[in-house]
Amino acid sequence: MRVTSVTLAAGADLNGFRRAVRRLIADDISPEAVVWQTDAAPSLFDASPMAGTLDTAPPISLPRTATDLIRHVICHHDPERYALIYRCVWRLLNGERSLLDVASDPLVARLALMAKSVRRDVHKMHAFLRFRCVSDRSGERYIAWFEPAHYILEETADFFVDRFRSMVWSILTPVGSLHWDRETLRIGPPGDKTTLPATGAVEAEWDTYYASTFNPARANTAAMLREMPKKYWRNMPETKLIPDLLRSAGSRVETFMSNVPTLPRKKDPAKAVARMRDGDVRTLADLNAVIAAAEPFVPGGTRAVLGEGPLKPALAFVGEQPGDQEDLQGHPFVGPAGQLLTRAMTEAGIDRDACYLTNAVKHFKFDQRGKRRLHRTPTAGEVRHYRWWLDKELELVAPKLIVALGATAVLALAGKVLPITKSRGPLDFAGRPGFVTVHPSYLLRVPDEAAKRAAYDAFVADLAAAQALAAKLSAAA
Repeated sequence: MRVTSVTLAAGADLNGFRRAVRRLIADDISPEAVVWQTDAAPSLFDASPMAGTLDTAPPISLPRTATDLIRHVICHHDPERYALIYRCVWRLLNGERSLLDVASDPLVARLALMAKSVRRDVHKMHAFLRFRCVSDRSGERYIAWFEPAHYILEETADFFVDRFRSMVWSILTPVGSLHWDRETLRIGPPGDKTTLPATGAVEAEWDTYYASTFNPARANTAAMLREMPKKYWRNMPETKLIPDLLRSAGSRVETFMSNVPTLPRKKDPAKAVARMRDGDVRTLADLNAVIAAAEPFVPGGTRAVLGEGPLKPALAFVGEQPGDQEDLQGHPFVGPAGQLLTRAMTEAGIDRDACYLTNAVKHFKFDQRGKRRLHRTPTAGEVRHYRWWLDKELELVAPKLIVALGATAVLALAGKVLPITKSRGPLDFAGRPGFVTVHPSYLLRVPDEAAKRAAYDAFVADLAAAQALAAKLSAAA
């Protein structure tokens, strides 16, 4: 049997291997008839050099899993790596297209272990390579030394270029070197560890970082040595700290355990409102000044919209929150719902100017959608944050009857959720006479014209009933 020899460059010659495989497959040369060798280790067998021009051989098609496997196994230090890979390629192209799916196949299992070892070596180089800074007349540059187990230098090049693109650096290893000048990557000959500079500021920063991130409560020497074997320690400046950090781990854990944990401080709107109780709020003007100066407790609102109307009125109307127009104009119930309320009050015989109008929430909560500001219903928690202001406001205004417009107003006044359909009509609000009805914005959303008219008539009837109840309370006083 005629034996063909293939000579590749030392290290991981992926391009040379690809060209050789194409030529061998084109010439139908089986793995048993090929001897693989490198420039560094010539073959001892009597074999003829491969015939033909490598670059003229047609390409071959392999599964994606095969190309990924080849890329990693090529980097392995095993001198049989090329022969093993070619044997795999030959079988893939000769009736065993699904070979790599058979994990129990001896060849597949061996190649998988070799690829895993290379990937692990690449990971270790990514994690454990440390640069040292050098300054000379050309500027600042960085040099690192690493001793890989396999021929992974070119495999890791893109990672370091992407990570340290703005630096000028060199990575030296016993099998080759990488040099980056911010524009061009150059692959050079093996490096010399003795040319590395002495430790400096970069190493000191690594020491500080490592010491600050070391967790004594999770110190596990066995696990640490599995992930960071001692063979890497001599090129990592921070590892000199490990013995002392391990010795002091026990005492540091005891110190941590003896310290009483404290909860993080959070801004609590309820506490902010509670502090206002201790302030000098004696009049409605004092309260309005406090509200106007406070930050919104809901997202969106640009300013507080204060209540308006006379003190000691027969009726006080409490809505949900200001709308878009109320926020822009700074007055309550001036938007579409407010205009409908004014119309209904007139039909019920109520003088709006004689009533006090306000909202449970003082700021407009909305979502910005382009140029539009869309109303969002305040949450129960947000209503609770504003509740003291509303209580104080009604205490100072002192109306005979409070009309709650909608569910949010009821929640703020009663302190609990009550369905409007069941609570509609007279209701006691924590000792204050009240009356529950729908919010006028509800009437705007009723789709059917007949239903909308009926709902509006019921709303006017509620306002008239509230007016009569307020008159009765005033006469009784």
